[in-house]
Amino acid sequence: MKIGELARETGVSPRLLRYYEEQGLLTSYRVGGGHRRYTDDAPVVVGHIRALLAAGLPTSVIREVLPCVEGPGPELEHCAAPTLREQLRGLDDKISTLQNARSALAALLTTTARAADARSTAR
Repeated sequence: MKIGELARETGVSPRLLRYYEEQGLLTSYRVGGGHRRYTDDAPVVVGHIRALLAAGLPTSVIREVLPCVEGPGPELEHCAAPTLREQLRGLDDKISTLQNARSALAALLTTTARAADARSTAR
């Protein structure tokens, strides 16, 4: 399958397909003239990549768990569980940090509003 065909079938630009290849997520082989060709399962692999990206995984992690992907779903074998748990812990930590920052910002706004009210009442 040529890169243009793969792009049309998956809705992913050729440039992005080349990026996936550079990142070690997608493989191709070269034919005469140096043109890329992809295997028949490449659309499924691109679908897996897109699903894993949608889950917030960086390409380095996708490269690690992609061998654990099965089916069109994608479904992940147990070998991906430790990596996915680590990613989930990282997201939980980021969420906690953002919640703390939000609380601090809301407190600053409340304090600012009270100070502004006090100044306007004093006038």
